[in-house]
Amino acid sequence: MNRHHRRLARGLAALPLLLTGCGAAASQPGPEPGGTAPPAPVAPPLGAGLDYQLGGAYRPDDDVEVVVRDHGARPARGLYNVCYVNAFQAQPGARGWPEELLLRDARGREVIDEDWDEVLLDLSTEELRRAAADRVGRWIDGCAQRGFDAVEPDNYDSFTRSDGLLDAADAQAYLALLVKRAHSRGLAVAQKNTAELAGDRKRLGLDFAVAEECGEYEECGVYDKAFDGRVLVVEYTESGLERACEAADGRLSVVLRDRDVLPEGEEGFVRAGC
Repeated sequence: MNRHHRRLARGLAALPLLLTGCGAAASQPGPEPGGTAPPAPVAPPLGAGLDYQLGGAYRPDDDVEVVVRDHGARPARGLYNVCYVNAFQAQPGARGWPEELLLRDARGREVIDEDWDEVLLDLSTEELRRAAADRVGRWIDGCAQRGFDAVEPDNYDSFTRSDGLLDAADAQAYLALLVKRAHSRGLAVAQKNTAELAGDRKRLGLDFAVAEECGEYEECGVYDKAFDGRVLVVEYTESGLERACEAADGRLSVVLRDRDVLPEGEEGFVRAGC
């Protein structure tokens, strides 16, 4: 499996929310205040203009209808907003996770995603998955409270970096818990990358996909078929953009970003579409 590029800036706003979201006052799933049911989750529109703003929020261009921002940011007014959460790994410097939820090898050493210096979460049992989902669920609650429309749980593919300690079934069982939590708050849920598991999206209740570099690796068709065109494509090269636009056929939402997903105005910022 090709290793997709994952966000350098994805957790810049996450640490404060990790600390505040785990307090006793964090909200729990269930009906909204007043006993009213949340709205039904709605997937992003087909072929919509897209921006991927994980490196910092800025005013979207006029062609943008869908924007993805970190869960520490505010949604963009009047647009379809997707809330990013790092759901399967612990951020560096944000090790507020209980020790029992961090994955360790047979010698007791933490299993690390070395690209990002992030410890994988231990999702090997139902009890551990539920404990992790409860903590991430508080971030998801915050996304709903801020007015986001959907959530993007990152690192679904972390089991591939677990040295065989986790498998796809563990990841899917955990993601199903996050889907239930998000849907209870009226949020749609994206599958992040992991093309080999796209065929299970209906069983898990996933609503759309966020696919990095599916043009570069010629996987856009896999996501298009599985998600009926409800796919947000993020490319980082001109060649990837060209292939993604050819595959999109007006259905997929495609954006070219710089690899650090910098805010507009910073040196190195790139944003383009089909």
